[in-house]
Formats: sequence, C-alpha cells, structure tokens
Amino acid sequence: MSSNQAKFIATNQSGTRRVNNHKAFTKVIVIFTIRSMNSSRAAGFVPISIILNVVLTVLVLAVGGFAVWAYMGYQDFKENSDAKVDVAVKEAKTQQKKEDDTAFAEQEKLPTRQLVGPDELGSVTLDYPKTWSVYVGSNGSVTPTYEAYLYPGAVPPTNSNTPNALRVSVLNEAYENTLQQMDQFLKTGDLKASSVTLNGVTGVRFDGKLSVNTQGSMVVFKVRDKTLKVFTESETFRGDFDKIILPSLKFNK
Repeated sequence: MSSNQAKFIATNQSGTRRVNNHKAFTKVIVIFTIRSMNSSRAAGFVPISIILNVVLTVLVLAVGGFAVWAYMGYQDFKENSDAKVDVAVKEAKTQQKKEDDTAFAEQEKLPTRQLVGPDELGSVTLDYPKTWSVYVGSNGSVTPTYEAYLYPGAVPPTNSNTPNALRVSVLNEAYENTLQQMDQFLKTGDLKASSVTLNGVTGVRFDGKLSVNTQGSMVVFKVRDKTLKVFTESETFRGDFDKIILPSLKFNK
C-alpha cells in the first residue's frame, strides 16, 4: 500500500468517526427534546426552552455536517493538489532536459565543416555540421557524376533503408528531365514546388514526397551541361538543410 493510499484511508476513517460522533450527539439532543415535548404536552404548554432546543439541534446538525464535509473536502483537495504539483514538476524537468539536450546538440554542430566537389563538375561547396560524416560514392574520376552522402556520426550503407541527412548529386543528365521525374508526385499533391535562386541561378525547390519511400526537401539547379541536386531525405534534418546547407551552397555556373 502506498503512502498516499494510507493517508486517504486514514482521512476517510477520521471523517467517518466525526460523522458518527456527530450523529450520536444529535441523537441525544433529539431524544431529550422529544421527552421534554411529551412532558410539556402533558402539562398543556410548550416552553420556549424546548423550541430553543429544537432550533439548536438543527443548527448543530447543519454546522457539524458542514464542518465534516469541509474537512473531508480539504483533505481531498490537499492530496489531489500535491499529486498535481508532483506531476507538474516532473513534466517541467522533462521539458527542461529536452530543451537542454536540443541546445547542446545544436551547439555541437559548430563550427561547421566544408564539403568541396570536383572543379570539373561545377566546384560545388557547402557547409555541414561537424558532427556529420561524409561518404563520397562517386567523385567524377570514373564517370562524369558526383555523389556524396552525409549523416550524423557514421554514414549508413548506401543500399540501406536509412534516409540520409543530406545527399549531393551532380548528374550527367538534362535539367528538364530531372524536373519531369517529380511530376508524378506534384500531380497527386504529395509534393510542392517553388522557385529558388542561389548564386544568381534560378532553380526549383521541392518539399514533400521525393520518392515512393522518401519525405524531405530538395533543390535542383542547372550547372553547365549537368544537373545539381542537393536534398535531405528526412524531415528531421530540414532545419539543418534550411539554416546551414542552403545558405552556404555555392557552385560555378
């Protein structure tokens, strides 16, 4: 049995004893009043003392009942308020810890590091949190493409189902063809497109469903005869995408 349950039972027992004592006292007064009234009727009159006893009995009963009710109500309020205070304190501590952890995680990302792509593929550069790692799958030495994967800690295998925090792709394909690949999601309303301009070059930003299993944000630009795609595959990293990645993104036209 918990301490709160024991207090509650003790309070109820105490209240019950008060009610019982009050009832016994009232019963004595009522019996005395009835006997007095019977004696008075035999004498042919009702003294003022009997009337006062009746009034006093009613008042005692009312005041005593209210006192017991108020006391039990106070005990119930006290116990409930203590429990509510405990819950509120725990919630406040949990929220504070969450805020502190978030602030610490954000601070750990600084200072940022810089990703630099090959010159022959547009010299793409951008900043990323120092807590992230980079894996370059293709650097343009074998094929005219560039593929970089970024993720906090260790980068997961490229064939895994883990969404990447960031991907940077310079593709050997027409800009228009890349945009057409997003039409199926735009038509269903699962993806939204908007204009974006960086380094004097206007491109397209997509937010929403980037593929069948991916929700995120992506910007697409034409870089020379190729197409640059910079995107996050998870809504979790959209803040970093907007605050760190895009403001630092640079490339040669």
